[in-house]
Amino acid sequence: MAQDTTRLSLLFLGDIMQHDSQLQSAYEANTGRYNYEPCFRYAKKYFMDADLTIGNLELTLGGKPYKGYPEFSAPDALAVELKNAGVDVLVTANNHSLDRRRKGLERTIRVLDSLQIMHTGTFRDTVERMNDYPLMISRNGISLALLNYTYGTNGIPVTKPNVVNLIDTVIIRKDLARAGELKPDLVIVFLHWGNEYQSQPSKQQKHLAEFCFRYGANLVIGAHPHVLQHMELRNDKQLVAFSLGNFISGQRDRFRDGAAMVKIELNKVYYSDTTAGTYINSAGYVLHWVYRTPASRRNFYVLPVPDFENDTTGFIYDEPSKQAFKTFITDARALLQARSNKIHEISMPAADTVLRYRIRWTIPALEKDLTAGLEPADFYFGIEVTTDAAGNQQMTAGSFRKKRDAETYLERIRKRFPDAQLQELVNRKF
Repeated sequence: MAQDTTRLSLLFLGDIMQHDSQLQSAYEANTGRYNYEPCFRYAKKYFMDADLTIGNLELTLGGKPYKGYPEFSAPDALAVELKNAGVDVLVTANNHSLDRRRKGLERTIRVLDSLQIMHTGTFRDTVERMNDYPLMISRNGISLALLNYTYGTNGIPVTKPNVVNLIDTVIIRKDLARAGELKPDLVIVFLHWGNEYQSQPSKQQKHLAEFCFRYGANLVIGAHPHVLQHMELRNDKQLVAFSLGNFISGQRDRFRDGAAMVKIELNKVYYSDTTAGTYINSAGYVLHWVYRTPASRRNFYVLPVPDFENDTTGFIYDEPSKQAFKTFITDARALLQARSNKIHEISMPAADTVLRYRIRWTIPALEKDLTAGLEPADFYFGIEVTTDAAGNQQMTAGSFRKKRDAETYLERIRKRFPDAQLQELVNRKF
């Protein structure tokens, strides 16, 4: 990897839902607990392969009684498993944000905060929104601004002082201007929009996507229709995915039982120490289907197509499910291959083991200048600073996929900090 280029991979998920059938499946009577590990078992490696995995949490973590449609409240165990599987960010503005009213909105925020899952779209009050919006994320020396809005909340009014971001072009334009002032490398708008169960985006979706691009958005990601809609890579700065479909749900009808994860590879190219540009290097999608086993205890699994289309183990063992899986693949390819220009289907399974490398070193408490001896290029990969109990500064930099690149960076850092070490992360991100 050239020293003047840093890279970041993003993976976007569609609607993460929780119907009654999923609740019943996850419940373990012998322990009285809910177990969602099977749901994400086969998708986990795709989450881990991406530097950032971002999904739409279309439910509340509102506490008991747990319930599916029409007013969702899922066990905290669902969020715990999303975290364990490698989901980094969740957007929370959707038509189910207020299913448990104020208590549900605020409890959802508390649970996500306790799990250290980044989130945006709903807020306890206007002060929280003012301080935390847009959500700013920095990874691998690349900064992102994430915005999130919904068309509505199923007619349930927002209880003051809570805030749910609603689609309002006046507000969105102001928020995009605010995002621009923060000078991120890329601006993402995640929208809950469109018409349910329609495989083509509406005129309103198209107009709103154009509006977002006009005022500074780079990526526009859509949710809510619960079926796939096409994607467009406009240029190396702009991409729209109108609807990713149901990432996981209890819906079993044709077109609703599968979806796509879209993976975007970003390059940040440094032309000088003060000038850089960030571009979409590539974009692709991974089709996946939700399998509900026909056994007495119906388990739910998200099955990535690259891993299971040619499976010979008989994992999908009943004939109706085999046919439904094939139908989903045929339908999805017919839609996306016809309309999703420059965005390819990813057919290669993700690796079971993902390695990353980081560089760590310590600056003693008495040393005030944390940047002494570092060159401008040393900051290209991002440097995080934490303080230990003794007041020493623990410095961590980079997230390299190739050990050789990490070792090259390590040599530079050791010229100033001889104690710098290479840290290997196995199926971990940060």
